[in-house]
Amino acid sequence: MIIYEGKDYQDVSRKAANIMSAQIIMKPNAVLGLATGSTPVGMYKQLIEWYKKGDLDFSQITSVNLDEYKGLSGDNDQSYRYFMNTNLFDHVNIDKARTHVPNGLEEDSDKACADYNEVIRSVGGIDMQLLGIGGNGHIGFNEPADAFEKETHCVDLTESTIKANARFFASMDEVPKQAYTMGIKNIMSAKKILLVATGEAKADALYKSFYGPVTPNVPASILQLHPDVTVVADEAALSLIREKGLL
Repeated sequence: MIIYEGKDYQDVSRKAANIMSAQIIMKPNAVLGLATGSTPVGMYKQLIEWYKKGDLDFSQITSVNLDEYKGLSGDNDQSYRYFMNTNLFDHVNIDKARTHVPNGLEEDSDKACADYNEVIRSVGGIDMQLLGIGGNGHIGFNEPADAFEKETHCVDLTESTIKANARFFASMDEVPKQAYTMGIKNIMSAKKILLVATGEAKADALYKSFYGPVTPNVPASILQLHPDVTVVADEAALSLIREKGLL
């Protein structure tokens, strides 16, 4: 594991974008595993800027996203498909037919999950998987649990995750209660992992994930077993690791 420290969100976003852009340049037909949420927005903005300057070409890139809310269509402005389109895909020369997000409108959970596992297999696996991390150590929507879920599955979102998402919806009733998410095996099968974290709220999760026991109670702790993990985080997110003298 390599840890890169950024001064602030902007610096972290730029460093993470450098790593992702290197992957795109080295392998123009790479399969990128992408993530949503507030953390990667700055990184996507930087990638768009470099694309507009002529430094990056997305024309042969394939993408697979970690997760999607069950029950939301791709044109719902809170869906992750909509997020990806507005924050990245609409602004670069990626072929939308090669951008994959779980189908939130598929009501049959088993079918939705089997279909998405097949998508991941059919694109030949993931070259670089981008991850954020939840305050409780979740990656994708793999929440703390008694066991690691292997492949794409339907999750009941925890109360804390539903509350964290509530700010994006008009009322609590509208907040999705379930999501489709890649499982730990899908994530761990990626050749490279790029985890990005900012803010003091992530400090405990980062410390437990990379220096605590490997346990499904802290889902990101499984990344200790992956051979190629790069963490890009700001001073606040790394504060506990530094305090413990591990950095």
